Amino acid sequence: MGHVYVFDHPLIQHKLTYIREKSTGTKEFRELVEEVSALMAYEITREMPLQEVTVETPVQKAQCKVLAGKKLGLVPILRAGLGMVDGILRLIPAAKVGHIGLYRDPDTLEPVQYYAKMPSDIGERELIVIDPMLATGGSAAEAIQMIKDMGAKNIKLMCLIAAPEGVQRVQQAHDDVDIYVAAVDEKLDEKSYIVPGLGDAGDRLFGTR
Repeated sequence: MGHVYVFDHPLIQHKLTYIREKSTGTKEFRELVEEVSALMAYEITREMPLQEVTVETPVQKAQCKVLAGKKLGLVPILRAGLGMVDGILRLIPAAKVGHIGLYRDPDTLEPVQYYAKMPSDIGERELIVIDPMLATGGSAAEAIQMIKDMGAKNIKLMCLIAAPEGVQRVQQAHDDVDIYVAAVDEKLDEKSYIVPGLGDAGDRLFGTR
């Protein structure tokens, strides 16, 4: 079974509080989401392998460490996942970005695919699927299955806030995928919104209703 990692870093928790606050405006909300995404990316890449190289400092030659060539890919689930991409790319600018377009059917609450575009070498990359909210888990589970069908083998899921129901669904569908979140909230309400959550992440990121 994949692990669930909840980041309790003080900076992440501090910024997440203002992301939740309903009076936070679109500009500040967007900036905070990017900042938390970068902080989470710092944690999620902690186990990346390193290799030694020789560099020449102004004083002498030195043995130092660089990333060992591990290829990374980001896969935001449209549209809300886009709000997390820039924060991660500032930390990992060489990462390639694929896109998965899904929307939730208002009657069945199940995900419906409308777009998919991936790097050609996703089988060689460690992929991080990105979505601010892990609510029912349907969209995340579907997105993960889609990229597995395209050849992906090494996948992580990164969300700001999750509901227990969403975590359970992803774990049941993909027991090989680790989940990284800033908080696991109480539950889903009757409309499948996370409680207490932060509302509709896409609307708050892009100023829509």
